[in-house]
Amino acid sequence: MPDRIEFPKSIGFIGCGNMAGAMLSGWLDAGLPKDRVTIISPNSKTGPGDIAVERNWPEGRPLPEWLVLGVKPQKLAEVADWVRPLVRPDTVVMSILAGVTHGSLKARFPEAKAIVRVMPNMAVSIGKSVSTGYMPQGSDADIQAQTTALMEQLGQFYWLDSESDMHAATALAGSGPAFLFRFIDALSKGAEANGIAPEQARQMALAMVEGAAQLAAMSEFDPGTLADKVASPGGVTRAGLNVLDQDEALAQLLTETLRAATERDAEMAQEFS
Repeated sequence: MPDRIEFPKSIGFIGCGNMAGAMLSGWLDAGLPKDRVTIISPNSKTGPGDIAVERNWPEGRPLPEWLVLGVKPQKLAEVADWVRPLVRPDTVVMSILAGVTHGSLKARFPEAKAIVRVMPNMAVSIGKSVSTGYMPQGSDADIQAQTTALMEQLGQFYWLDSESDMHAATALAGSGPAFLFRFIDALSKGAEANGIAPEQARQMALAMVEGAAQLAAMSEFDPGTLADKVASPGGVTRAGLNVLDQDEALAQLLTETLRAATERDAEMAQEFS
C-alpha cells in the first residue's frame, strides 16, 4: 500500500453502486475521513462505512471539491441537470462511467475546474485494482498528480495518452476480473466433472489461481514461458496445454472476448455523445 495521502476536504458521490462503493471502501480503508464524504443516491439508505445516503445535496453543506460520477452511464443524461449546480469552477469531476467521453462530460459540466476519466475494477476495495485514467494533453498537472495519488491508494494506476485507448483498457482492466472469474469457475466445474467434490474443487481452483498469479507477478519469465516451464514433454501438463494451444484456441477465444468488450465500449461512447 502506498503512503497515506491528504485526501480532498470534501468528496461527493453521485451514485454509489458496486464500483463506486468499492472505490469508497478502498479510500476509507486508506484513511479517508467519513465526514468528508457525501453520497447522493435514490436507491440506498447507507453506503460503505455506514455513511448515510442522501437523496439531494444537504442544505448548508459545502459543495464538494471532488465529485465522483458513479451512476450507470445510461443515467447520466437523467441526472446531469440536477448535478450541474454542484459543479463550481473549483470542482474536479471524476467519472467512472464506461463509454462516456471527456467531451460529453465537458459539455454537461462546463464549469468544472477539471474532468478526469478513470476506469477501475472491483479489486479497488482491497487495494489491488488495475485502473487507467485519461485527461487531455495540457491538463492541470496538479490535478493529474492528485488523481494518481488517489487511485494508487486502490492499486496500480496507468495514464493513457489517447482517450481512444480507454476502450481496450476498459475491456482488459475494467472487465478483466469478470473474465477471470469465469475461468476460475470453469476450472472448478472441470475438476468437479473429473470427480472432485464441488466445494473442494472450488477452493482448490481459487487457491491455485491465487498462487499462480503471485508466481507470475514475481517471476523473471513472462507467463507464456512459465507455462512451458511447467510442462514436461509427454507429461500431464503438456497434455492439457495441447488442448488449449490447439489452433491457438484459448488465445483466439480471449481475443474475441476482449474485442467484443472493446467494441461495446466504443459503441457506448457513440450512444452517450
